[in-house]
Amino acid sequence: MTPVTDLSSRWARLIKKSLPTSLFGRSLLIIILPVALMQLAVAWVFFDAHWRNVTARLSEGLAGDVAWAVESFQDDPSPAGLARLTDRAERSMSLSIALQPGRKLPEGRRHNRLEVVDTSLERALTSRIDAPFWFDTTRYPAYMDIRVQTPQGVLRVLAPRERAVATQGLIFVLWMAVATLILTAVSIIFIRNQVRAIERLASAADDFGRGLDVPAFKPHGAREVRQAAQAFLAMKARIQRHIDQRTALLASVSHDLRTPLTRLKLELALAEPSRRTADMKRDLADMEHMIDEYLAFARGEGREQVETIAISPLIEGVAESARRAGAEVTCVTGPDLMAAVRPNNLKRAISNLVTNAAAYGDKVVIAARQTGRGLEISVDDDGPGIADDRYEEAFKAFNRLDDSRNQNEKGVGLGLAIARDVARSHGGDVTLQRSPLGGLRAVIRIPGST
Repeated sequence: MTPVTDLSSRWARLIKKSLPTSLFGRSLLIIILPVALMQLAVAWVFFDAHWRNVTARLSEGLAGDVAWAVESFQDDPSPAGLARLTDRAERSMSLSIALQPGRKLPEGRRHNRLEVVDTSLERALTSRIDAPFWFDTTRYPAYMDIRVQTPQGVLRVLAPRERAVATQGLIFVLWMAVATLILTAVSIIFIRNQVRAIERLASAADDFGRGLDVPAFKPHGAREVRQAAQAFLAMKARIQRHIDQRTALLASVSHDLRTPLTRLKLELALAEPSRRTADMKRDLADMEHMIDEYLAFARGEGREQVETIAISPLIEGVAESARRAGAEVTCVTGPDLMAAVRPNNLKRAISNLVTNAAAYGDKVVIAARQTGRGLEISVDDDGPGIADDRYEEAFKAFNRLDDSRNQNEKGVGLGLAIARDVARSHGGDVTLQRSPLGGLRAVIRIPGST
């Protein structure tokens, strides 16, 4: 890559980082930037082509009047002549003239912030007056102080500022700035209304993705936004129909499967006790457990509603159930943890992770905390763990990885899949990493309510 190409790429990245990321900011920039550039171009042309020329001509006119006053005074420097000159200049030219006998011109001079004013006036006075002169355009807000050295002293002339500066130009620029602000305010109002419709659509989609009902959502905004909102509502209806149909089907499948299992359990209970019947009972229990896992995985979030609950009692309940099954479980939670979740689904997900951890390790630690992004629940074990490059593979349904974590004979490889399905139905996710205990850490992250 050449240095020029590298530099251009850096500039492109810098500009891209500087641009707003929101639709509101970008839309506002699309409208305001051309207007601002147009206003700057108009102001530049106005100042360079019009205001500068007008100021130069006004300065030439003022310089001509000052030159006339100096020549008239030198023709008749008597007090009577000075009085006539002063009266005539005041009446005809709005100039205030006074003689400062024996005085010299000041040496220093303050410069005007508008350089064109000083430049135009100095050029005009130089071309019209042969005697030394001095002027100040900043001392008085409404006047310009011009002084000319004469043999009798300093002839001081105070001229109104509008005699040398096109003051209307500043008013023009002010009106342009006011117009820009008004256009910006109007643009902000209209753009904000359009962006709000998109924000409502995004919020409704996010709520639906987390399993929240959005009955009050209605299409708003521009035609394209309303079309997207109507497509979202149609998709939501199709997904809801699919969920309802799947729930009804699962209820029927659950009934059909459990009925023969119940008959088999009853027949085995009435049969003569033997090693063969004991083995059949174990097989039947395994079959029932597998059916429960299949149904739990297929059921997903079901129709459970979101509730704001205390998380610590829910985790303690999961831990207590695991302890009754013989696991060594420790809980580290705060007393004030609250979250909007589906309690039974979240409990199932945590229970799956704890059962999985207890099957492969001797010690299990459940920790929950509130972060800036929402709720975070971690489950650690001291078992053999999983290779880093196989974390994602562990979430695949019915996948049981290698022998190091394949000791749970009752499992069918759905524990992590169900946990991730529950977390994602809440808008979050489940991730795996190496545990400080030496085994595996599974972390459930659920974002906070927006």
